[in-house]
Order: sequence, then structure tokens, then C-alpha cells
Amino acid sequence: MKKIQMLLFILLTVLFHATVSAQEVLPRPEGPFEGKIGLTYKDSQPVKPRLKVPETFGLTDPPNILIVLLDDVGYGQMGTFGGAIPTPTLDRIANNGLRYTRFHTTALCSPTRAALLTGRNHHSVGTGVIGEAGTGFPGYTGIIPASAATFAEVLREYGYANAWFGKNHNVPDWETSLVGPFDRWAGGLGFDYFYGFVGGDTDQFHPALVENKKRIEPPDTNEDGSPYHLTTDLADHAIRMIRATKAVAPQRPFFVYFSTGATHAPHQVPQEWIAKFKGQFDMGWDQYREQTFARQQRLGVVPAHAQLTPRPASLPAWDSLPEDERRVYARMMEVFAAFTAHTDHEVGRLIDAIENLGQLDNTLVIYMAGDNGSSAEGGLHGLLNEMTFFNGLPESLEAKVASLDTLGGEKHYNHFPAAWAWAMDTPFQWTKQIASHFGGTRNGLAISWPQRIKARGEIRNQFHHVIDIAPTILEAVGVQAPAQFNGVAQKPIEGISMAYTFDNPDIPDRRTTQYFEMLGNQGIYHDGWMASAIRGIPWLSENTPADLLDMSWELYHVEEDFSQAVNLAEKNPEKLNNLVKLFFAEAAKYNVLPLDDRKTERLNVANRPSLTEGRTSFTYPNLLRLPEGASPDLKHKDHTITAKVVIPESKAEGMLFTHGGRFGGYGLYVQKERLIYHYNLVGVARYTIMSKEPIPVGDVTLKAVYKSDTDKPFAGATVTLYANGNPIGEGRVEKSIPNRVTLDETLDIGFDTGTPLTEGYELPFKFTGQLAAVTIELN
Repeated sequence: MKKIQMLLFILLTVLFHATVSAQEVLPRPEGPFEGKIGLTYKDSQPVKPRLKVPETFGLTDPPNILIVLLDDVGYGQMGTFGGAIPTPTLDRIANNGLRYTRFHTTALCSPTRAALLTGRNHHSVGTGVIGEAGTGFPGYTGIIPASAATFAEVLREYGYANAWFGKNHNVPDWETSLVGPFDRWAGGLGFDYFYGFVGGDTDQFHPALVENKKRIEPPDTNEDGSPYHLTTDLADHAIRMIRATKAVAPQRPFFVYFSTGATHAPHQVPQEWIAKFKGQFDMGWDQYREQTFARQQRLGVVPAHAQLTPRPASLPAWDSLPEDERRVYARMMEVFAAFTAHTDHEVGRLIDAIENLGQLDNTLVIYMAGDNGSSAEGGLHGLLNEMTFFNGLPESLEAKVASLDTLGGEKHYNHFPAAWAWAMDTPFQWTKQIASHFGGTRNGLAISWPQRIKARGEIRNQFHHVIDIAPTILEAVGVQAPAQFNGVAQKPIEGISMAYTFDNPDIPDRRTTQYFEMLGNQGIYHDGWMASAIRGIPWLSENTPADLLDMSWELYHVEEDFSQAVNLAEKNPEKLNNLVKLFFAEAAKYNVLPLDDRKTERLNVANRPSLTEGRTSFTYPNLLRLPEGASPDLKHKDHTITAKVVIPESKAEGMLFTHGGRFGGYGLYVQKERLIYHYNLVGVARYTIMSKEPIPVGDVTLKAVYKSDTDKPFAGATVTLYANGNPIGEGRVEKSIPNRVTLDETLDIGFDTGTPLTEGYELPFKFTGQLAAVTIELN
């Protein structure tokens, strides 16, 4: 009898593992009860549920996983890949494993992140562009479909403890409010815990923090008592999570996705880090490229026969600049270098914590130095406030010179000039946004896993793409992607596991074809050749008119021409023609069509679903926070803001309504017995309208009526203030914000979170009278 039972057990085990191997359905259907049910517990046999850990599913010693993803990093930025900025943590991972010299992203952040998590091309998962520019075409909705479960969701089904720290730019803009839906928030994408921000970027000193689904204010200091900085805070929380997980459930491996806001703008970092780089970039961007190129060749991350590509004609030579411009731009680069070094240091703390737990040998560390190339969105002259770029507003050189000593601090949302971004992308052409050329898509990558990867400090030159990370992780763990997840049939994984490169530096590439497309920029790689068609200059806010079907295509033999330096289009038109045809075949296959080169026009909220569409009246309760994607669009629109309040005899003050903060926005508040409307034109200009007389005490209806000169971008307006229906002040907003009020701050009722709208009060500037609600009416 015992032998029969043993044989049955073995047979069931084999069948179970066969099911695991096939991975047809996740989550797994509940099996039949294998105990015995009698009339009472005395004649019944229970079966204790099994822990949901990898061992339960037949996995032996699967690795912990740490993905580090930095933001807006060029190939020639990090010291590990020849840059002038020391990055000892990235060195450490590379020296403890492998560095990859031909790894590619999508040229923009949300698309790269969607491709990373799903293992599918960015258009395949609805993320052909950032969500804030999404349209109603399948490849551009901004919605990761249920048919593309993330590898985090798969790992969670096998007992992994998953946590995400940092940036989540994969939530559709209209789903970012407190009502969700939360399908594309971290929990819906396979993570048990999230601590970071939802959106494209955030203030490093005053971040728009979210813990799981709740918006919170950051602590006053880091855990060690030092002045607060987001990257340090993220590392503090990640370290705490890893330690707690291993203390409570050592049998559960962790997956930590450490996705910083750095080095995306704003370039903000503690001043002591900036001081370390004083004077180190006075040579300028041209010499930086030459020096970096030489270092890259010595390191072997660029072949000895490669060529350094020339500066684009639209970027100025460093030596042609006036002295004041060189001073400002060198300082902006010092800040950026400090931001980079500081970020790498915080990643180092995380690696140290894993090592101190004795877990580093069996931790697969994937350190991605960028989700795209370095960003040229600072324009030709650099920015004190990134919001000026997104709204097409100029900044004066005089203001930048006056800010030399405070750059990188909390008073600025700064971004360096485009030519520094080009320098960070050495040796390639172009920058972030440009998917046609490697300056936008080639990023440094280091992978270590000491228990499995025996190589130390070796280089791998196989051609790979960010969609290859997910299948690499699944192979490392020993599982396959499911054919069905949560009852939905799954798109096939489009990536190719990189594990075949771990032990063999000379093994041939398995990724032989990869398309690239972003904002109309087009590229196709196939069997060592690359066809490239650039559509727009990344430091311009709009493209000049052109025919997307009649592009000036270039041809490069990138197997021999590492940096895309020699255009062979005229010498080999037949090869080029075949590659262009292949691009359109791939574009049709992966939802790239229709091609779309619009920039500003695609930011229009009318292109996407809206919680406010069709509504003209909005009543919001006290102490509410709303992101811009879920707020009424008041830009160059007639509107009225009404607050019914009770002012005690002892007077009251505080914020009634505000949208945005220090780097752009507007608000209505009470201070020193006056009603005040303030409009901050992204730091370029400010307009204040103040009541001429004190507001009365008791029950009072306060109102600001905004009358736009016209319903067009930049339109001026007249603002009239009322108390109990009586006009008490009037003034002008001479120019208004045309495109986007803020990238990370919220619409606040009854208080002000994030950064202050003006410097004349202390946060949170909570209204001290009684405020039940604020009503906004579109007139």
C-alpha cells in the first residue's frame, strides 16, 4: 500500500512539474482537496496549505533580483563606460560580472519602462510615447494591456516578494488620481509595495511622493538625519524592505526594482556633492567628447577602429561662446555630474546592504545606466526651470548668471544645455528622443550574479534591447511566461533571453532584428546593418513640416561602424531600400503605425480620456489633492473660483486653491486680511492681484473671476476678486501658461503641498478659518 502511495505521489509530482514547465495558466487554478471530509473533524483529514514560496513550485535556489534603472543617462556619462564622472558602484557590478556595449532602449522613458517590465516592444504594449502624449491608436494609448502581464506578475505567482522604489511613469495620466483605476499602478503591475512618484519627473527635495496608492509628504530628513533628498530616501526604504523580507521570510527571494528619478531633470543634489566637481568641466563639451572617446577605447567599451562622430551643426562650438555662457554651462555640468555620482553612491548603499545580508552571491543585479540617451530638453541655453521648455518660454542669461551659486538647490528645476547631453552620449550622434541613432538608444548595462556568472569584468558585445531583460530574468529563475494570465491570453514575449551570453563572449548574436521609432524618428537594425531616419531636432519643442513617408534615410554597417559615423546610403541603395521595407513590415507587426511626428499637439488632454470631460462645474472638498491629469483644464479659459468660508474674529489666513508651485502655477489665498490671486508664469514672470480692503469676518463668499483675453495659448487675462459679491480687487495676468502647469505637483484645496506658489508663506499654509469646499466653474 505504501509503495502504491509513493508511486502515486511521484506521478503527481511529475505531472505537477510538467504543468509548471508548460506554464499555461497563471494564477494556477485551485486543485481538488486532497484530504478527507467526514461528518466531523474526528473522521476527517485536513491538508495544511503550502507556503507560496518558490520551493513549493519546484524552483531550487532561485536568485534574488535587483534592477537598477537610472533616468536620462548617456553612454559616455558613467565612468564605467568611459565618462568623466566616477561611478564606483556601476564599476563594482561590471567588475563582478559583465558589461554590455551594445544594449539598447527606446529613446524615451515610459516606452522603455513598459518594454522592460513586459518583455514586449513598446508599441506592442500601447506605449509608443509617454502617456501624457498618448492618442487613440493601439500603439499609443498609454495603457499596458492585460494581454502583456509583466514579469513581476509572473514572479509574484512563484512566491517572490516584489517592491518598486522610485519612478512609475506607466500610469495613464487620467488614472493618476485617488480614484484610479489602479490597474497600471505598481500593485497592478505585479508589485507588493511601492514607494516613489507617479509621473515623468519630480522635485528631488520636495517630491510628489506616493506610498502604494496614497499621496504623502516626504519626511524632513533622511534616516541618518541628513537634509532630505529623494534618492537617499528611496535607498533608505529599499534597504529596509530587503532587510525586513529576509528577516521575516528568508525562504522568499526578493525582486527590487530601483528606478530613480535621477538623472532626469530637475538636476538637484546636495551642495557638498557639487563642490567635488568644481572646475572639472571648464574644458567644455567638445573636449569632453574627445577625452571620453579616448577613455572608452582604452576600456574596450568602444572598439579601437571606431570613429568619433562630429558635433551637429545646430549645436555651438564651446570656444565660440561668450565667457558668461561658458561659466553658466560649466556650472550646470558640475551639478549634473554631482547628481550622477550621488545617485551611484546611493545605489552602492543598496548593494552593500544586500552583501551584508550574505545575499549578493545569489542576487542577479541588472544595472541599467539609462532608459534612453541623455536629455537635450534643456534647449540650447540650459534652463533654470524645465517647465519653460515644455511651455516654449525663454529664460534670460542674466537670471542664470545670478543663480550660479544656487544651481542644483531647491530654488531651481534646472537642466543643462543640449550640447552637454550630446557630450554625455559620446561617441554617438544625437540624444534622447532620437530613436533613429544610438545617441538616443544605446545605454551602458552591467550584470552580475556571482553564483551563476563566473566571468569577472568581461565585456559582451552582442546586440540586445530592453525587451530582452524580462526573458533573461525568467530564464534565470527557471520559469516560462504564461500563455494565459488572469484569464487573458498573452501576447508572446518578443524579447530574447541574454543568458546565452553569460558564459561565452564570442557566441553569435541571437537578436538579429530590432526596429526603433519615437516621435517620427525611425530606425531598423538587421544582421549588423542599421537604417536610420531622423525626423526632428530634440532641443526644439516642435518639428518643422515634413513627409513621414519620404524621409532622408541613412545607412550604417554597425557591425563594423560602432558609432554610426559612415553613412553608406549612396553606396548601397539596394541594402537601404530593403531595410526600409523591413522597417515598415516590423512597424505593421508591432502597432507602430500610424507614424506620428507631432510633439506639442499630442500633449493636448483632449486626445485622451478625462475625468473632467463634459463638466463645467467642479466642487472639491477641503484638503484634497489632484494631479493635473485628473484636474479641470483652466489654461486660457474663462473660469471662476469660489470659496465659502467662515472668518473668525481673530482673522484667518491660508491657501484656498492652488495648482502647481514654485516652478509654475496659480492660486487663491488669504494673507494679512487680504484676498490674493497669484499667477506664476513658470518663473519667467509673476502676477499678483490683491484686494484693496480687508475681507470681512463671519460667513464670507470669496471669489476670483478669471476672464481670458482669448481662448488661445499664452493669452492674457483680467482677474477680479470678490467678497460677498462685491468687487474688492482687479488686475492683469499679461501672459499665461500654454501647455502644462506642472510635471509633478498637484491641485490642492485648503492647503499647499510640494513647493510654495510664492516665497511669502510657509508650507503647508493650511487655511485657518473654516472651509468646506471650493467650486471651480468654467464660464
